[in-house]
Amino acid sequence: MDVFICILAVLAGIIGIIGSVVPALPGPPLAWIGVLLMYLWGGTNGAGEPMSTATLLIWLGITTAVTVLDYVVPLWFTKLTGGSKYAGWGAAVGLVVGMFVPPVGLIVGTLLGAFVAELVFADKDLWSSTKSALGAFAGFICGTGAKLLCCGLMLWQIIVYM
Repeated sequence: MDVFICILAVLAGIIGIIGSVVPALPGPPLAWIGVLLMYLWGGTNGAGEPMSTATLLIWLGITTAVTVLDYVVPLWFTKLTGGSKYAGWGAAVGLVVGMFVPPVGLIVGTLLGAFVAELVFADKDLWSSTKSALGAFAGFICGTGAKLLCCGLMLWQIIVYM
C-alpha cells in the first residue's frame, strides 16, 4: 500500500477527531474519507484480509446517523428542558465565538450563548434561561461525544487496515 495513501487516511482520521470538536470541520465525514481511502487502495488487516464493502457501508451509515443526530440531539435536549429555538441558536453562536477563547471557550460560549438568547430573545426568567442553557449544553456534549467516539473508532479501523 502506498505510504502516501496511508498518511492521507490517518490524517483524515485525525482531522475528523479534531472536527468533532471544532464546529467548522465536518468530523465524521472526514474520518470516513480515511476509511474510504483504505478500502479503495486495498488496505489489509493483520491477517491479510482486505476491508469488506459491508464494513465501508456500515461506517457510512454510522457517519450519516451521527452527523444528523449532531444537529437533532442539542435541539431535543433544549426542548426537553423547556428551551426555545433561541437557546439552540444562542448555543451555536456561543460555540463559534467560544472557539477563539480556548480551552474553556467552547463550554462557556455554548452555555452563555443559550442563556443570553433565552433571557433576551425568548423573554424568559433566570431559572428558565439557566435550565434551557444546561439542556443545550447537555445536547452539545452528547453530540460531540458521539462524534468523537465515531471518529476515534474510524481512526482505529484505518490503522488496523494499514
